[in-house]
Amino acid sequence: MKSTTLVSFILGGLTFGQPSFRVGQRVETSSGSVLGQAASRAPQVSEYLGIPFAEPPLGDLRFAPPQPYLSKNSINATALGFSCPIASTYTELLQPREDAGLNFTVAGAYIMKTIAQSGEKHSEDCLTLNVWTKAQTGEKNKAVLVWFYGGGFVAGSSSSPFYNGARLAEEQDVIIVSINYRITIFGFPGITGAQNIGLLDQRLAVEWVRDNIAGFGGDPERITIFGESAGGVAVDVWTYAWVSNPIVAGFIAQSGTAQSEAPYTPDAALQLWANATSMLGCGNATSDATQQLSCMRAMPLLNITRVISDLPNFIHSIDDQIVFPDYPERSTSGNFIKKPMIVGHTDYEAAMFDIPARLRGIVLPAEYWANYELKTFFCPAATRANVSAAWNVPIWRYRYFGEFPNMNISTTINAKAYHGAEVNPLFDTLPEGEGIPAFTKAELLIAKNMRRAWAAFAKDPEKGLLAREFDGAWPLFDPTRKSLIRLGYNSSADTSLASAANYDAACGSIFPVQRV
Repeated sequence: MKSTTLVSFILGGLTFGQPSFRVGQRVETSSGSVLGQAASRAPQVSEYLGIPFAEPPLGDLRFAPPQPYLSKNSINATALGFSCPIASTYTELLQPREDAGLNFTVAGAYIMKTIAQSGEKHSEDCLTLNVWTKAQTGEKNKAVLVWFYGGGFVAGSSSSPFYNGARLAEEQDVIIVSINYRITIFGFPGITGAQNIGLLDQRLAVEWVRDNIAGFGGDPERITIFGESAGGVAVDVWTYAWVSNPIVAGFIAQSGTAQSEAPYTPDAALQLWANATSMLGCGNATSDATQQLSCMRAMPLLNITRVISDLPNFIHSIDDQIVFPDYPERSTSGNFIKKPMIVGHTDYEAAMFDIPARLRGIVLPAEYWANYELKTFFCPAATRANVSAAWNVPIWRYRYFGEFPNMNISTTINAKAYHGAEVNPLFDTLPEGEGIPAFTKAELLIAKNMRRAWAAFAKDPEKGLLAREFDGAWPLFDPTRKSLIRLGYNSSADTSLASAANYDAACGSIFPVQRV
């Protein structure tokens, strides 16, 4: 027997990716022939940046549902695409200032400037996505994680260095995809038939992943969508919106669920749109809707971004197709996608909202923030976890406690495990550099365990977390048992379990606990 045949026989049950796959090689997609490059943060990982998945939403496509981008042209996917437009004052409002008395650390200033999207370039031609893959090794058909960024549906971008997927892809043998979707008035204008086009952007991007990811070494049958804050809201909204055609195999909702923030009613959303059109000279609530829309589509971008700075946030609204008014009833009746899910949040979400408020000169009492956390994060997560548990759908619930010097924002406020504090460890994009404290051993272990857990879930949403060998299996969440997973509790690298009752008492009896 020839030696090569013998090796093939011995290793026949193993998969080692695609030996012929070269770093950054050209991949044929529905968007065109895409050429990538070696990722600077992980040279053995191929990164493909700024791939268009939808036609640029310009002209008649402004304030309209996304249309697929279909082309046979060559795409040099070596630079991030534009970020979607935000209110013109957004970056300014989040800039660290000495007169706020918050005494930002070096790491804190970097974190706040990144959240404020300082230095990003914005354009309406922003419907692009990014892919990180190490297809030449590991599984031949890799599990895929698609990231939805947060930002309250009024900000955020896949261009953030926090969301670079290179190291996560390299370390965990998964493919990472991050997408852009329209935000604020451009994604959620409130007009009838187009209230939630930002969520439709997400849907079209995931359809693109389903149709094209095999060329990057991915498995279209193993797509998990994950997101934080508004991204977590969008992930959970998906579980109710696309019941008949879910596409994805798993869901991870971080610090956000469908019930975290009440969507606008159709009338409220339409009135907000009319307020904007009136301020821009395009008519008011009594004007002809067609002429109003035509005027807004011709309006210079800068005019719109200036006006929305003075208006309430444009966010998702009830359309009874994607966003609904009756999530409790839909949950009770089982009218949601019954696929595995991870849901959770940080231990002190409020700090990341208190700090921007103080930057605007608004100081609110601790009681306000405690109630805000309960209503927006803690109780909605408990509700969502109990819904899946009641229907015997695999669900894991976590609470992140990690507090580390290199993630500390301010010397005035103890931000603890604030909103978004788990994102940098998850992507292995922890702040580092001159003036920033070094990583701690526990921090690195917690971060790696998180990445392993998210990847284990993506690879096998049903059982991956039940069979982990490195940190002990994560038990399925059961509100009657000690099964709440605590990450970084007391800054320990070890995962611990707690009873949900220890944290949910203030939520009351607002969710089902009896199994169906």
